[in-house]
This record gives sequence, C-alpha cells and structure tokens, in this order.
Amino acid sequence: MGDTVIRFSPEPLTEFAKTTFGTADKPILLSGMAVVIAVVAAVAGLASRRRPGPGLTVVVVLGLAGTAAVVFGPAFRPVALVAPVVALLVGVATFLFLHRVAQRPTPPAAARAPRNVTPAVESPPSRSMKRGVALGRRSVLFGAVAVAALAAGGASLLLGSGIADARRVVTERLARVRLVETAPPIPANADFAALGTPTFLTRNADFYRIDTALQVPQLTADDWSLNIHGMVGRETALTFDDLMSRPLVERTITMTCVSNPIGGELVSTANFVGVDLRDLLLDIGVRPGADQIFTTSSDGWTTGTPTDVVMEPDRGAMLAVGMNGEALPPEHGFPVRMLVPGLYGYVSACKWIVDMELTTFGARRGYWYQRGWAQKAPIKTQSRVDRPAGFATMPAGTVTCAGIAWSQSTGVGRVEVRMDGGPWRDATLTTAVNGRTWRMWRIDFELAAGSHTVQTRATDLAGRTQVETRTDPIPDGASGWPATIFNVT
Repeated sequence: MGDTVIRFSPEPLTEFAKTTFGTADKPILLSGMAVVIAVVAAVAGLASRRRPGPGLTVVVVLGLAGTAAVVFGPAFRPVALVAPVVALLVGVATFLFLHRVAQRPTPPAAARAPRNVTPAVESPPSRSMKRGVALGRRSVLFGAVAVAALAAGGASLLLGSGIADARRVVTERLARVRLVETAPPIPANADFAALGTPTFLTRNADFYRIDTALQVPQLTADDWSLNIHGMVGRETALTFDDLMSRPLVERTITMTCVSNPIGGELVSTANFVGVDLRDLLLDIGVRPGADQIFTTSSDGWTTGTPTDVVMEPDRGAMLAVGMNGEALPPEHGFPVRMLVPGLYGYVSACKWIVDMELTTFGARRGYWYQRGWAQKAPIKTQSRVDRPAGFATMPAGTVTCAGIAWSQSTGVGRVEVRMDGGPWRDATLTTAVNGRTWRMWRIDFELAAGSHTVQTRATDLAGRTQVETRTDPIPDGASGWPATIFNVT
C-alpha cells in the first residue's frame, strides 16, 4: 500500500516530502499510514460494539485494497498474493473471534447455597471480577498481535539471513577475482577530514540512499538475471555467473542525487566493482536510433538513460556488483545495480536492475520523467561549506573554512571562497583522484568578533563555473552559490 501511495502521489507532494524529511520520508510515510489505519480501526471498533458488520466491512475493504495494490503493482508476481490474501483471511477470522469474545456475557458470581438454607439473592459481579474478565479479553487480543508480530519478525529474520549469506558468498568471490582495471590508491591528502570535510571514501553505512522502495528488494545472486532486449543486435539474458565471468573493473565514483539542495548532503563516494556497460553493449550490439537505455528494477521502478552518454569511451558506466571491498549492500542494489558517472541517479542509477531495453525516448518514459523531471540530467558543478557549520561559534583570529566540490565527470579545477561579500579568493584543493569524484578545499581567513557569511563557488576543468542563480532541484537539479552564516567571538 505504501508503494501505491508513492506511485500515485502528485509530484509537488513527493518533492515536499523529500525536501522536508530527507531520508526520513519513508518512516514518516509508514507512520502516517499507521496512524490513519489506527483511526479507521478505532472508529470501526466503536461502530461494531453491537454487531460485527461495520468492523468486518472495514477489514475486508482494507484487505482487498492491499490485494489490489499488489495485483496492479508494476512488479506483480503471483507469489506476492500470499501476504495480502493471508492478511485478509486472518484479519477476518481474528476480528470475528475477538468480537465473539467481547460479546460474551459476564459470568455471575459463583455462589452455591448450603443445604437447608434459603439461597441468597444473587449479587452482581464485583469490580475485581469485571477487571479480570477485561484483562482476559485483552490478553487474547495482545496474544493474537504478539503471535502475528513474532511470525512476521521470524520470516523477516529468515529472509534477511538468506540475503546476508548470499552477500558473504559474493564478497568472498570478489576477493578472488583478478580485475582487469583497478582503481588507483586514494592519496593520503585526498581529503581534509581533520578540518571537517567527509573522508574521501564514504563508508557503505553512511552512503546516502534515495529511492522509492519502502521494502528493500530481497534478491540473491542465484535469483538474479538481466534481460537485455529491444533495439539490440541480439537479445541476451544474463545470470549473475554470466556477469561475473566477464572482465571486472574497479572505479572510484562520486554519486549525487538530483534532490540535493544547495549545500546538501546527498553526495557520496565509493569504490565500485563491476562490468563495463559500454563493453557489454558493444558485444551485444546497439541498433541505430536507440537513444535511450530503459532500465527496470525488481520492484518495478524505471528510468531512462541517454545511450550516447553510456557509450562514451571514458564515461565509465558500469553494472556494479561490489562496493568498497564487499558485495553491494541490499539498500544499494544487491546483487547488481547500474551507475553512470556524471548523471543524476534518477536517470542512470537503477538499483536491483532486472531489465534493460534499448529503445527511444519517444517510446518509453521513466518513473521520474513521467512526474515532470528532466529527460536528461547531467550533474551540475557544485560546492559545499562543511566548516564552519551553520550558526557555529568560532574563536576570533584565524578561521579555517573547508568543504567539498564536485563536477562529474569532468572534474573540479578551482574553488573560490569569499567572506562577507568581499573579493573571491582561491582555496587550496586536495589532490585530484579522477574527474568522476569530488574534491575537497580549504582556506583561512582572519576574522574579528561578529557574524560572518562564507560563500563558495566551483569551476570545473573545462572552465565552467558554478551558476549563481538559485533554483530548486526540480526539474534537473538545484543551482546557486552556497552560503553559511556563523559567529566569531
């Protein structure tokens, strides 16, 4: 149901949720759904105090709604009907059982008269007896909920352990593979982490995550396959073993989300291992006119990527299977994801990829393109201030400012910083790793006590400077010069 809500939400509401709640948008959506369902359940319960009809109707309607959400979902499989159908049947049975329990008459106090004694008038049940009956009914309800929760939790643990085992096997396999291309070692001076910037490589646990999946798809390497079809020389179905038998490459890549606001944190860098996508498509063959690579995730999410960008010899597009020395984490696409350096993820980074069609932009429209986002989305040259943090207090004297800049896949050539609207000054940059990654900067200012504003702008290696005009992320990424206000005492 949550996926259905996401799929049919209007674009302004979707963007409001992402902008306002960031990566917490999914828990907030689920919490909101839980509140709505709880209110509906409470009203239905009150309406069912005399007869079960209203509550039974609500249970059936919600159950059928869940079933319909599965049947008409973009990635329907018959096995997916098990959960909503069982939920519907168990919900009806549980409601009818609990309703019968609630309607049982309160037993009178047991009083057995002795022989030859006139029986006393039967007294009403005591308050303690009523409390005991109520507690008994609550115990039945809590017991039913507990059994359901334990069953769901046990199933989740069992499924999760299977994915963990599959990831461990893939990680061990990657450790034995001889790569045809390895990422150069990261220089010791590639970041200014000691001054407050991120480390050059982002830990998998800290790597940003933005997608529409409320439940992370649970695919193992043995379950996975990729169907490549459409305007190709020959249609191909690849298994995970087929993919691993091809030459594997390792590349250091910075990824950026199109929803990242000016100065935002939706940018991360990792070492990815996988198959060069350009080489794979050259082997299969791409027919003239196929200007779009339309990919589909196992959960039904779709995107379209410009074919000419993927086919650039130095672009570095990949079908990735590894991330920072291990198999892809489930939330980042295990077992296989696509990524194209220099394009925002919504047009290039299909996670849990299972289908790839070579087609045209006129024939197919991806998930976000249907919702008003741009058809093609090259990453814009951007920068960010990490130190000082907004509204931080710094001691007077020498104040060090530091941050990051990115311009995939050209690379950052210059970062300029100014204080309080003064002249622009060139910042010191870290050693460049490659054009597909971010670059850190630092600069010192002598500042007196008071409020100050630091502003930055980046220029890529082709001479294109970060745009000053501020725009929202929609439709093709935010632009503007970031500014941070802080205090000196």
